Amino acid sequence: MFRAAEAVGMNYYIMRCPMVELIVTDTVNRALQSDPTLAAALIRMHFHDCFIQGCDASILLDSTKGNTAEKDSPANLSLRGYEVIDDIKDQLEDQCPGVVSCADILAMAARDAVFFAGGPVYDIPKGRKDGRRSKIEDTRNLPPPFFNSTELIGMFGQHGFTTRDMVALSGAHTLGVARCSSFKNRLANFDSTHDVDPDINTQFANTLIRTCKGGDNAEQPFDMSRNTFDNNYFIGLQNKAGVLSSDQTLFSSPQTRGIVNNYAMNTAMFFLDFQQAMVKMGLLDVKEGSKGEVRQNCRRIN
Repeated sequence: MFRAAEAVGMNYYIMRCPMVELIVTDTVNRALQSDPTLAAALIRMHFHDCFIQGCDASILLDSTKGNTAEKDSPANLSLRGYEVIDDIKDQLEDQCPGVVSCADILAMAARDAVFFAGGPVYDIPKGRKDGRRSKIEDTRNLPPPFFNSTELIGMFGQHGFTTRDMVALSGAHTLGVARCSSFKNRLANFDSTHDVDPDINTQFANTLIRTCKGGDNAEQPFDMSRNTFDNNYFIGLQNKAGVLSSDQTLFSSPQTRGIVNNYAMNTAMFFLDFQQAMVKMGLLDVKEGSKGEVRQNCRRIN
């Protein structure tokens, strides 16, 4: 049994590092003021962390001579924002050395990024410890961009998420971009009967084709307002303008279409469900007490 002070909770750092929230929020806000696209990056990093080994900052560990880490997996090569986490960690090590975990920093940074971009404000429990394992092969458990609704419901369900949680979390694609390599399969030789995926409206298909003229790394925003946290992503799905197959399937599939329609009509409902799903995600397989550590440097184990 953990002592009360060891358990995950909202006030975990109140005695030992009272400035933690201020430092995290201030640093995230400064980083996003100079580069608003980092909001999407920080939220995605937190998601990619939590889905593999739980929210234990395994995504932050660098590869070593004997180990290729999660961050060097193809699924994670486009992650960015590591320097924001390092900056926060440096400041916190000055203020209260050895107290605040990298896993908590990442969870708080993602929460602050949501709010900075215009999304809901919410508090999260703190007290996660940092893990000691980060292996490239574990990243096969991230949802690929070609999954359909049923596969997504199954994969998220393994982590205890409801269908509604999954659709709400997909709404994080209100921020950011996809690379052409993730959706070009929809634009040519799609299947035996269609050259182009019939779930894309023609005008939008032409937009994507134009984007991909820039090569595999060319970027396409997920919705019309790529740096603003709103419900435009869901409105886009109603218009058959989802960028990834795993986006558009949420509208094409009867089991999720009603939720998409709800969120497209009601921003407040989306915001509420999103913040609840984010708190839930932030508690996936949390390591407490001696099951983890507080890293001194987020890029390597102590």
